Amino acid sequence: MKKMLFIYNPNAGTGTLKPKLSDVLDVFTKAGYEVTVYPTQKAHDGAEKMSSCPDGYDLIVCSGGDGTLDEVMTGMRMRSYQAPLGYIPAGTTNDFASSLGIPKDILAAADTAVNGMPFPCDVGTFNDDYFIYIAAFGLFTDVSYETKQSMKNILGHLAYVLEGAKRIFNIPSYKIRVTHDGEEIEDEFIYGMVTNSRSVGGFKGIIGTDVVFDDGEFEVTLIKTPKNPMELNDLLGAIMLKQINPDRMYSFKSGCVRFESMEAIPWTLDGEYGGSHEEVTVRNNRQALQIMVKQEVAAGLSAEKMAEEQT
Repeated sequence: MKKMLFIYNPNAGTGTLKPKLSDVLDVFTKAGYEVTVYPTQKAHDGAEKMSSCPDGYDLIVCSGGDGTLDEVMTGMRMRSYQAPLGYIPAGTTNDFASSLGIPKDILAAADTAVNGMPFPCDVGTFNDDYFIYIAAFGLFTDVSYETKQSMKNILGHLAYVLEGAKRIFNIPSYKIRVTHDGEEIEDEFIYGMVTNSRSVGGFKGIIGTDVVFDDGEFEVTLIKTPKNPMELNDLLGAIMLKQINPDRMYSFKSGCVRFESMEAIPWTLDGEYGGSHEEVTVRNNRQALQIMVKQEVAAGLSAEKMAEEQT
């Protein structure tokens, strides 16, 4: 039989996996897998388990929120584990799964993990760390990792909104030099993100509509610090309309971006705390991860396939 390692976070989201765990394992077994099951016990446990597990697994599957996915992917990258990765989203937001068309239904996602097709997805490095879909700093980026899990479970997206509303009148601003592709930007920012996703914080369309996941480039969005109420209104209007306002934002694609600041800035990686840094280099590792997706959506995720369809 084929061998699978199944890592899941028993505390993720609203606990949707627990009552269906037996059915999920049945899906795996019927697909011909001998399954080793590991429920995570603490923060970063997914990365530790993945980095220390034996070789020889034909498929790795994880279930939890984006943070659990990040941990397992990090463990795989630390040791260059080549098996494909299946993902059963069971968190509060699940941005990356939504972007890849992975079903929200637990059993449908389990079926995709074992009967879908591997898609070669880009992965980011953040200095010496890894992320799978977003590295961000500034306004509200600490909300996801500071909001208590129990609050997330009960309130869902509303938990993030309530936590964020507490700090709307205390907006930090950072003076940063940003270097990419031979260009240099120096400005003051309240927010910045380097992404490989069509959804951020549960909201779609903020980054754009031409996002693909295997082109070796990230989408970079930097929001300037508003200097007066009029600029703030312009900025909020652009965000609500999901538009890029070039007077208030920078938006570009790049495979490598460097951030330099005079003070240590806290970052979030895939919704988890990524440390505070004065210097950060973000690089795209093109097609570094094979992630299981539904066959019918794979073409819409790829730069090459989309180009073929347009010709």
